[in-house]
Amino acid sequence: MSSKSPSRERIGIALALVTAAAFALSNASASLAYQGGSNALTVAAFRFIPPALALIIWLRAGGVSLALPARDGWIAAALGAVTAVYTWALLSAIGMIPLALAILVFYLFPLVASIILAACGWERLGWPIAAATILAFAGLAMALDPQGGKLDIGGVLLAAVAAVGLGTVIAVSSRLFRSGDSRPVTFYIAVVAGVVLIAFCVAHGAFALPQTGLGWAGFLGTSVSYAFAMIGFFIAISMIGPTRASLLSYAEPVIAAALGVIMLGEMLVPVQIAGIALVIAALIGATLWRPRPH
Repeated sequence: MSSKSPSRERIGIALALVTAAAFALSNASASLAYQGGSNALTVAAFRFIPPALALIIWLRAGGVSLALPARDGWIAAALGAVTAVYTWALLSAIGMIPLALAILVFYLFPLVASIILAACGWERLGWPIAAATILAFAGLAMALDPQGGKLDIGGVLLAAVAAVGLGTVIAVSSRLFRSGDSRPVTFYIAVVAGVVLIAFCVAHGAFALPQTGLGWAGFLGTSVSYAFAMIGFFIAISMIGPTRASLLSYAEPVIAAALGVIMLGEMLVPVQIAGIALVIAALIGATLWRPRPH
């Protein structure tokens, strides 16, 4: 291991945690856009525009080509289509089953990514990361307490589709990065996902921009924070690998819960506090774990 590797690893871990906070902030800001007259599908479609524009500027300024080799370009475009599908599936699931249950099923994606990586021989699935994933998922179940409301099997399946979709994107995209520059691949994914979702939004008459100033603040806020989170997350994958980067995403619901307590005065019951403690323990384990070369 080179002398720069530990520093790169620490930066990657920190970036994964910061992007988790940015994802949480993006979701919190989206609620303002909904209150201002927009809807989830419109927000989801347009939040892919800022990362695409930011990457164009960033890559051009650095003299880096936006183009990928033909094979990689087609794979990245396919991942963009998968991103659009899992985004739509998650939004649909949230409308069909309780939010906590939808999020809980969706957060199977780190395990899905790990299984794909191991099955393809791309990364070893050791017992430490498996244990950390199970611990984090159990803690999330306690923290969310997904009880009550109707149980629609279709909604559960859609949430599972979203988990498989994101897990697939994480696993396959990591092979395109090859520990190199993740930005061109991220650009392809953002552009294709945005185009597909905008077309879907217009075709189904679901296009709805905010009608109030606060709604626009939320609309722009969720788009900008999502842009940072998306770009940063894929960079983190290229730095510390897809398994740990995806597992560290469990920090997002913990941060969201903390924001609810601090900003909204929400109260947490003891079982939720215990669940958050389990998630934090799993995250610490993920940061300390060192994958063996494979």
